Amino acid sequence: MAAITASMVKDLREKTGAGMMDCKAALKETDGDVEAAVDWLRKKGLSKAAKKAGRTAADGLVAYAVDGTKGSLVEVNAETDFVARNETFQNMVRTVADLAVEKEADTASLKAAQYPGKDRTVEEQITEMVGSIGENMSLRRADTISVSKGAVVPYLHTQITDRAGKIGVLVALESEGSDEALQALGKQIAMHVAAARPQALNIDGLDPAAVEREKSVLAEQARASGKPENIIDKMVEGRLRKFYEESVLLEQVFVIDGETKIKDVVANAKGDAGAEVKLTGFLRFELGEGIEKQEDDFAAEVASLSKGE
Repeated sequence: MAAITASMVKDLREKTGAGMMDCKAALKETDGDVEAAVDWLRKKGLSKAAKKAGRTAADGLVAYAVDGTKGSLVEVNAETDFVARNETFQNMVRTVADLAVEKEADTASLKAAQYPGKDRTVEEQITEMVGSIGENMSLRRADTISVSKGAVVPYLHTQITDRAGKIGVLVALESEGSDEALQALGKQIAMHVAAARPQALNIDGLDPAAVEREKSVLAEQARASGKPENIIDKMVEGRLRKFYEESVLLEQVFVIDGETKIKDVVANAKGDAGAEVKLTGFLRFELGEGIEKQEDDFAAEVASLSKGE
């Protein structure tokens, strides 16, 4: 069995909000597998961790660039928020976003692309800046979205500088309608995406493994309530619909009015746009999402130094 450390228990507790002893028991039951321990706690009714598991734990900037009917998001990480306020760093991140949309690049190809005005790649330019700014930094991810006609609309939540902030969203609307109407609709949907954190555009877009995992958790929860097997399937089906309503953008309730599903918001936009509108995709980058930031124990460090360790 894997050794269960205090830091593992602390990490699980922060993710789930469950008690210390419950977290320790969960890790023992799952041989130290944190994700399995999250599910174990949920099945026991000791955690509501699904929405807490992706806590933000890194600094830097998320930036966007839009060129006609295509747009890109990039995330460049640094060690502290102080660097995100550095004008040189901000300019570099915007340049990387511009290059991403120009090249329609993914993360790997963007790192290898030549940095504008320099005889080096994007990755080499970032390494060069590490030396001048004095903090470790890296291009974590990049993605591009486009439509054949219509609009790609950007939105920043917690904007720090022009085109860059903590959360970046792009929404792709396919339509021959009014650009003004598409921009207004796109911004509202992008604000919704920033707040509601959808996992996929539609049900088919969900990760099948994530759906099966959710089914397993829901079935165990239903069995724990003592319901017979013939009732459990119906309970799981009903709860799965709720999972879709929470996880799938088109099935979510619009946060701005609190009652209309996003798919109906898009359908109703035909009147203002003067043509059919189709929501074809979205991108959402939250700074540091899923990255665990190391927390130094200063007191322990001082103690170890005093002992000559």
